Amino acid sequence: MDRASAYEAEGRRFESFLVRCDDVCVSFLFVGGSLGESQRGFVTSAQASLDVFGMRLALSEAAQAGMLGEVPVGAVVMLGNVVLGAGGNRRETLLDPTAHAEILALRNAAKTVRGWRICDATLYVTQEPCAMCAGAAVNARIRRLVYGCPNPKAGAVQTLFQIPKDERLNHRVEVVSGLLAEECGVMLSAFFRSLRASAGA
Repeated sequence: MDRASAYEAEGRRFESFLVRCDDVCVSFLFVGGSLGESQRGFVTSAQASLDVFGMRLALSEAAQAGMLGEVPVGAVVMLGNVVLGAGGNRRETLLDPTAHAEILALRNAAKTVRGWRICDATLYVTQEPCAMCAGAAVNARIRRLVYGCPNPKAGAVQTLFQIPKDERLNHRVEVVSGLLAEECGVMLSAFFRSLRASAGA
């Protein structure tokens, strides 16, 4: 199986779960886009604006990862409007199977707060986290997890497993799915198309 097929099931495109939100902005930066449906229902306008801002930062991290030849997934940890840590996939660069975007962002955030508990923070990630990363969010005591497109092959938040909501664990994480899902999915799909084209050349 080639590298692209290992990540993206053939014939299964990234789905988009979009809810339109017009004139979304934050006080220090205008952003526009689509908001995902929160599993806990109501999200305030201010929080929704901040969520879009956080996901745009994560998309920037994903784009940087893609330019390095990494699978373009990015993650950002924020406490309110303060960025505690950010990261993009670096598995190929660091030769490290654990160097997923979420892990690197959580490590950087832990350094910022000088502790492994990152309470009350939100983790933004462009693709649904795998089992390792979902578990790391639980272990870090993250309050909210906001992700973009689903992960058909390895998603452990809603698709294959529901680790952040598992009542057997000692901490549960609020989940918001589908934020800027289309943009996140398009970035991944374009990367894999390019990878397959290069392999076939």
